[in-house]
Amino acid sequence: MPGINKKLAFKSTMFFALVLLFKVAALSQSPNIIFIMSDDMGYGDLGCYGNKVHQTPNLDKLASQGIKMVNAYAAAPLCTPTRTALMTGRYPAKTPVGIIEPLTGSPGDRSYGLTSEVPSLATLIKSAGYKTALVGKWHLGVLPQHSPVKNGFDYFYGFLDGAADYVSHNSRGQNDLFENDTPVDTEGYLTDLFTQKAISFIRQKHTKPFFLALTFNAPHWPWQAPGAKPYDDSVDFRKGGSADIYSAMIKSMDDGIGKLLQALDEAKLSQNTIIIFTNDNGGERYSDNGGLSQSKGTLWEGGIRVPAFVRWPGKIPAGTVTNQVAVSMDWTATILAAAKAKSSKDYLPDGIDLLPVLTGSGEVSERTIFWRTFQRTKQKAVRMGDWKYLQDEKGEYLFNLAVDQAEKNNLKDMQQPIIDSLRKQYAAWESQVLKPVSL
Repeated sequence: MPGINKKLAFKSTMFFALVLLFKVAALSQSPNIIFIMSDDMGYGDLGCYGNKVHQTPNLDKLASQGIKMVNAYAAAPLCTPTRTALMTGRYPAKTPVGIIEPLTGSPGDRSYGLTSEVPSLATLIKSAGYKTALVGKWHLGVLPQHSPVKNGFDYFYGFLDGAADYVSHNSRGQNDLFENDTPVDTEGYLTDLFTQKAISFIRQKHTKPFFLALTFNAPHWPWQAPGAKPYDDSVDFRKGGSADIYSAMIKSMDDGIGKLLQALDEAKLSQNTIIIFTNDNGGERYSDNGGLSQSKGTLWEGGIRVPAFVRWPGKIPAGTVTNQVAVSMDWTATILAAAKAKSSKDYLPDGIDLLPVLTGSGEVSERTIFWRTFQRTKQKAVRMGDWKYLQDEKGEYLFNLAVDQAEKNNLKDMQQPIIDSLRKQYAAWESQVLKPVSL
């Protein structure tokens, strides 16, 4: 009898060991995912989107190795709401922090931030067996419960506020650079530091797939090129700068991405890594918005249309371009689908999985997407197919973006049924989101 029990115990142990091995093998086949986001970059700031001034050879090459999108949008024309959309997979206005446009250092704003009450992208992908890291800008709350490591990230290196001095790392007169939840005092230009930390993470020994969010603050103000002096804390971060400084900031980020891609190659991880690059909203003072109307903070195309491209060797055909309309929440759904992670039943994403279109196995589909601003501008917008309805402080507009991306020809008085339909759709959408909050 004892011998039989030992045999049964041995068989049971072997069974569970095999199950574990199968699970590990399955996870090893899951792709690593790197999501890279720049900050305040204009739609036309990269060479692959027509820029003739800025030096962006690494990003241009990355775009050529995968699929480039020409109808990609940020979920909002400002930092915090877009980042909320990415982390929750839902329209910004469905989450309290997403209706702050954007978070500032005001006492009223400090109570807002991302919390575990809303399952984050990092939390959901972590539950699918991924190691998670965020390097760069957070801008989703400064209180302990808002920390990235309280919202699904195993590792965080970066700053919490909306902007930080690239040299001193100060924000609002105090250090704002953290490793996990510990303040750190490290010398260096922020773009370089973020690149170094991202590469260090890639070079670690990985026993399971990883998700790395690399959220550069470049080329967001303060406008400081490598080698610059820190700002005087009493000086407004928005002052100064020049087109040459802005260009140098973009080049520094591009150089960093080149080093990151090289590190992936050296670690032999490139083939099984999805890389997504995009931006959080339209550009401002020194940006090239590619001929689009207006800029950051508005719902005109210059405020919300962004560059975006994806590389996945062997899965996404190189050198392709898609007209598929996409928005920030789609990256959430796409990342979760690639990782075979499940979304929360309580917080189903508003985005769609773009993988079928990206890989060429699915057709481009027509989308209807909504935007709202309230605190600094009061604007509404809907894009349905090629039609865009916009209401700003001066009036109402209807544009056919298929032939008028610059939004110069207002068709409001010529297409009454369409504008009536879009008004109704917007009203129905707004009834399902949170009411705006005044400053």
